[in-house]
Amino acid sequence: MLKIVVDAMGGDNAPKEIVKGALEALEKRNGFKVIFTGDETAVKAELKNYKYDLSRVEVVHCTETITNDDIPTHAIRAKKDSSLVVGLRMLKEDEEVGGFVSAGSTGAVLTGGIMLIGRIKGVMRPALCPGIPNVRGTRTLLCDCGANAECKPPYLQQFAVMATAYGKAAFGMKNPTVGLLNNGTEAHKGDPLHQEAYALLQETNGINFVGNVEGRDIMFGDVDVVVSDGFSGNIALKSVEGCGKTVSAVLKQEFKKNFSSKLAYVCARKQINKLRDMLDYAKLGGSVFLGLKKVVVKSHGNSKANAFGPSVLQAVDACTGNLVGEIESMLHASGFGETHE
Repeated sequence: MLKIVVDAMGGDNAPKEIVKGALEALEKRNGFKVIFTGDETAVKAELKNYKYDLSRVEVVHCTETITNDDIPTHAIRAKKDSSLVVGLRMLKEDEEVGGFVSAGSTGAVLTGGIMLIGRIKGVMRPALCPGIPNVRGTRTLLCDCGANAECKPPYLQQFAVMATAYGKAAFGMKNPTVGLLNNGTEAHKGDPLHQEAYALLQETNGINFVGNVEGRDIMFGDVDVVVSDGFSGNIALKSVEGCGKTVSAVLKQEFKKNFSSKLAYVCARKQINKLRDMLDYAKLGGSVFLGLKKVVVKSHGNSKANAFGPSVLQAVDACTGNLVGEIESMLHASGFGETHE
């Protein structure tokens, strides 16, 4: 049976919301089990609050926790019995473990993934790739959203290949359309980085490149994959998050003003809740760290159960869809060599 390791101590709401979210994922899907790494006493105290299939849950005790205050590289090397390091080592060493999910320190997850799991042959830079809700009712894959603040054109070219593979493997996209995030849709737009990346993407085998896209197209356009450097992508991601929170807060204020507005809310509750859920990208899961030899998912640091559960299922889908194999195949077809830059 497929095993997914969950860092029970990672995130602002660990282990309570992490345990709850992982158990909710187990209820929604068969065919996998969860292994919690963390303080056994704390994790089992949370598990006592729920009914679940004992055969599908395991706890591995760890004595240390990596926090956001730790320096990632130092923490990975020094805190060998942390829930994050133990989980990643299990992912590397156990063939039945297909994925790892954590809401912990982004820097530590990324550093640990590269140091302990390693890159797929030919991958220059792994990239974070979340799914952003869009007006079509599906999701737009944004790659990269923060792992690589400074990029070279070939990195963006490879992000497009890996995100296309992800769309095919995990979401059943037949021929994902790919756009390059830029400050205009015209082919000549952008700085030298984006102009050169545009030219490379036009020549890349195996991807359906449709040209430049703007920030608004992430949620409102018809593109499936948006390629970006990590700096711009992170700003775009946080803007989407801020937009969702703003709309939710304004709606809440408006519908509490008086009796008439409260009555209007009752009549439109279903549509309002649908809009609120659509704007909350975290409920679609976390960001898959594309380019590693196994599946690693970084969930939002303040994830509650309703956001962490989808992150676990995201790892399951990536594993069952053979994400790593799909990336390897597409990299080969696209002409990338087997050595890292």
